[in-house]
Amino acid sequence: MWCSRMALRRLQQVAVTPLNMAGGLTSKVQREMSTLPRVYITRQIPPEGLKILRESGQVQFELWDSDDVPVPRKELLQKVKGVDGLVCVLTEKIDTELLDAAGPNLKVLSTMSVGFDHLSLEELKKRGIRVGYTPDVLTNSVAELTVALLLTTSRRLIEATHEAKTGGWGTWRTLWLCGHELAGSTVGILGLGRIGVAIAERLAPFKVKKFIYADVAPRPELASVINAEYDFLSVCCALTPETKEICNKDLFSKMKNTSIFINTSRGGVVNQEDLYEALSTGQIAGAGLDVTVPEPLPTSHPLFTLKNCVILPHIASASYATRNNMSALAANNLLLGLRGEPMIKELKL
Repeated sequence: MWCSRMALRRLQQVAVTPLNMAGGLTSKVQREMSTLPRVYITRQIPPEGLKILRESGQVQFELWDSDDVPVPRKELLQKVKGVDGLVCVLTEKIDTELLDAAGPNLKVLSTMSVGFDHLSLEELKKRGIRVGYTPDVLTNSVAELTVALLLTTSRRLIEATHEAKTGGWGTWRTLWLCGHELAGSTVGILGLGRIGVAIAERLAPFKVKKFIYADVAPRPELASVINAEYDFLSVCCALTPETKEICNKDLFSKMKNTSIFINTSRGGVVNQEDLYEALSTGQIAGAGLDVTVPEPLPTSHPLFTLKNCVILPHIASASYATRNNMSALAANNLLLGLRGEPMIKELKL
């Protein structure tokens, strides 16, 4: 928690000195503000980011003032017309249609996410639009949630809670609701980046016997290096053309029937039909998913019918500290980009 507060203070300090508004807005100030870069924010982002933008005195911004419902596509296409900067989240598809609607004034895009599969990077590069994103600040929260999801799945906690609430808890039984332990196990990590390392660090005290890492440098043969030596597999790689549906029936067929599969990266790295088949036939023991395709996953989806599949609503980075840090970083990336300065975290297109 101390580290999170320190990180947030550093992000807050990057923001420029605010305007003194004590005496109200004079007509001169109003004229000056009307010439400031226009920014549209596609969601009601956490307060630290909005505070930085509001107090910077560098931009005039409008936002879709809701955190419950994404901005309708039709309205988004209207609102981005003529903007100089755009702050978005992962629910907004930034594609040719949107960039055409925005027009040539758009110079900076700041996404409040570590993933960028919702962005048409080639189009952004072609138009010379700089892109900021928010890695690093969510590493701890995602790693913590991954461990929590792994334990919840392997020790069948959701099933146990359901049995306790619905009258299934009878006399003590020797093998009822038995799960799989981390102690003495082999854990595979697909994607040994910041989050993958943080997951391994948190699992080590559970007396894991061995870790197996698969590098995530994009290459078509990535699937061939995945073997069946592990008891638990955690996926934390980026979604790219090379990793799309890399977790498929070929992978699941190589896993032990006692293996637990965990995905906190992007839903698109998994072929969900193959995963359902592997889970329903006992090819693998269980799966814990924080991400799916689509999101939200329809409640009628077959995966929801399985007792050995735990599905969360994409909450890996959902801590107050992390989301505020992401918001602050997204705001600072935008301001720095509009000033023509290096962003704190910029995608190199």
